[in-house]
Amino acid sequence: MVFFELLAAIMTLGVNQLMQSRYGALGLLCLFLLGVGVKARNTACLSAGVVVFALLMAQG
Repeated sequence: MVFFELLAAIMTLGVNQLMQSRYGALGLLCLFLLGVGVKARNTACLSAGVVVFALLMAQG
């Protein structure tokens, strides 16, 4: 169980660095909205995160 928690933490840090370096502040906002939406099962936050992600992917 500890192994999976450690693996999840490492993957989270890696994705965070990728989004921060390539997509900037909007990438971090996207990750935040998606994370809150999934954890709280809030469809409004999840939808907003998906829209921000789609805009980031469309630009480039």
